[in-house]
Amino acid sequence: MIKVYGIKTCDSVRKALRFFKDNEIEVDFFDFKKETPTSQTVDSWVEKSDLNLLFNSRGTKYRTLKLKELNLDDEGKIKWLKDEPMLFKRPVIEYDGKVMVAFNEEVYKETFL
Repeated sequence: MIKVYGIKTCDSVRKALRFFKDNEIEVDFFDFKKETPTSQTVDSWVEKSDLNLLFNSRGTKYRTLKLKELNLDDEGKIKWLKDEPMLFKRPVIEYDGKVMVAFNEEVYKETFL
């Protein structure tokens, strides 16, 4: 089962969900506004992906929390991701024991079709 993590108001998440729906691929959706991923889930994502890809340093939440001023190292970024899921670049997709971050239609076609 493919699991999509994000928020429904995010354009990239909407594109990803539309891609799966248009291609009749069933997914399970995890809403960051309603739930926070477990610490183990975040650790798993960091292990299977690139922390700098997962950590959204260009988003509104990053700016409002003034995290740039903290000059976070990797450990600091992971701690913030565990506490504030809106700092994830979206969507985060789990499939076949792997993790994919962001929406790229060509990559999705190659991976899921």
